[in-house]
Amino acid sequence: MKLARYGAVVLSISFTFFASSCSDLGGLNIFSDADDVALGANVAAEIATNQTEYPVFRGDPSVKQYITERIFNHILSVNAIQKKQVYQYQLEIIDRPDILNAFALPGGKVYVYTGLLKYLDSEAALAGVLGHEIAHAERRHATKRMTAQYGLSMLLSLVMGENPSKFVEIAANLFVGLTLLANSRSDEDESDKYSIDYLAETRYYPGGVKFFFEKMKADGLVSSNSGGIETFLSTHPDPIARISSTDQRLRDLGKQVFSYTNYTGQGVFRDEYVQNVLNKLR
Repeated sequence: MKLARYGAVVLSISFTFFASSCSDLGGLNIFSDADDVALGANVAAEIATNQTEYPVFRGDPSVKQYITERIFNHILSVNAIQKKQVYQYQLEIIDRPDILNAFALPGGKVYVYTGLLKYLDSEAALAGVLGHEIAHAERRHATKRMTAQYGLSMLLSLVMGENPSKFVEIAANLFVGLTLLANSRSDEDESDKYSIDYLAETRYYPGGVKFFFEKMKADGLVSSNSGGIETFLSTHPDPIARISSTDQRLRDLGKQVFSYTNYTGQGVFRDEYVQNVLNKLR
């Protein structure tokens, strides 16, 4: 990776940003929203150059268009998403049928693997995943984690330009491979909560975020060591506990609790997903 790019980004941060970031809800973050956008753009550029690990989906273009316009942009339209005028939200599809996963970069770019798209069976399930990933960006989990992992004094020294070489090591640890995606349990829990909040303002069943976990559980895949599932579990811990948490949140909101296996009512859109996504990926 061309890590020198990241150094230029971080070393441009000023103490003005620090004052506002300290008050950011959910934890200390020395980075500004603009820094999140810049970091995400640089990582996206590196991902684009690695077509072995992150091959761009070049199948039927209507699949990406449908998901973007019908689901992704619909979620972004809700009032609860506050940074849509600041972040550069964009959906990308990675053509890896062996991987059941999705991830978000700082600043709003969201990636979903074709393996996950093929495994899911409804728009509500995909909407739940996308809402979850949008929440990671909105709640700024990556740069908060960077602040917490390396400590305020270290990051301040980077801001002041005192230790630029250290940033190369930090950037490598944070952004290479799946380290970027390994969110904490509290981050995952918070993103699940916000996914429910987002979907509650949409056409989709607000509990869609748990449909993937329920399907994995029903298929006996939660403890699997197979490649795709292992990748997901390494970056999204405790799927079973998260089903229970989602059910309780739905009850707290006065919503009915349904499982993906027994709910075909309003807000799921299975037939639409099969017609516009699954059938075009085969």
